[in-house]
Amino acid sequence: MAHPVNFLLLLVSLIAFAPPCFCTKPNYGKLYPQFYDHSCPKAQQIVKSVLAKAVAKETRMAASLLRLHFHDCFVKGCDASILLDSSGSIVSEKRSNPNRNSARGFEVLDDIKSALEKECPHTVSCADIMALAARDSTVLTGGPSWEVPLGRRDSKGASLSGSNNNIPAPNNTFQTILTKFKLQGLNLVDLVALSGSHTIGNSRCVSFRQRLYNQSGNGQPDNTLDQSYAAQLRTRCPKSGGDQNLFFLDFVSPTKFDNSYFKLLLASKGLLNSDQVLFTKNEASMELVKKYAYNNELFFEHFAASMVKMGNISPLTGSKGEIRKNCRKINS
Repeated sequence: MAHPVNFLLLLVSLIAFAPPCFCTKPNYGKLYPQFYDHSCPKAQQIVKSVLAKAVAKETRMAASLLRLHFHDCFVKGCDASILLDSSGSIVSEKRSNPNRNSARGFEVLDDIKSALEKECPHTVSCADIMALAARDSTVLTGGPSWEVPLGRRDSKGASLSGSNNNIPAPNNTFQTILTKFKLQGLNLVDLVALSGSHTIGNSRCVSFRQRLYNQSGNGQPDNTLDQSYAAQLRTRCPKSGGDQNLFFLDFVSPTKFDNSYFKLLLASKGLLNSDQVLFTKNEASMELVKKYAYNNELFFEHFAASMVKMGNISPLTGSKGEIRKNCRKINS
């Protein structure tokens, strides 16, 4: 029998020279990426293939679906409440100021849902479809990828007031926007990184008109907006009319997910007030904008981490909520 002291020394040396184990699973709360591995193994593949066709047909769809996930998660958590149409006691969030005439992509989500219902009926939630669609939209336009924690369930109600009050507005002050993020458990890094999603997509004239003509109520344009860029914008965004005219949020590479959005902020060419204030109103935020402008990899890394964090806002799990058969209405 081995001498106990020698055995102890051997054990200590084994522990001392053992390679460190980084094998702990990331903590996503009750959500985890393998949620459908057995119940619907092709789920992620189906989401991606339907989405890829939609984005090939219209590149703007990627930005629209990314925005829908954001507008969903900031109201009662990531529970697909934004997808519900008005019916019975439900007043749809689609009618809110942030969503009316601008939220889009619902038909693509319907197509994904019906493909999934054929493959594995009553299994994959609309909330998870939205989270996967947001990730795949980012990847399809050249952005980073990440593992999407899954297992969300769908809400049985919507909140019009939550949609009107919780979602940051283009003309909010920096402090108001940061407060709205903090109320969701997100921080300043999440705010700046997630704003980088404006590297793709469009905004309407009505969302930034005040910057061109009357930023502070004194009849003067916003002095933090590059004046030659402002003059260019005025040609298609008049003082009145043209509300729905569309403009690229990042005119340098409007369909490519990259860090040029942050480079534009450095040049005072952010389109929305809520974009430019990231560079002009807060020291820590300004430093992050500079870092992302110079380091695309860092932006991608932070964006992916912040998307996982945002996707984890108050999900319904276990027996809460339901798995909707049709994303537009609750099960009868």
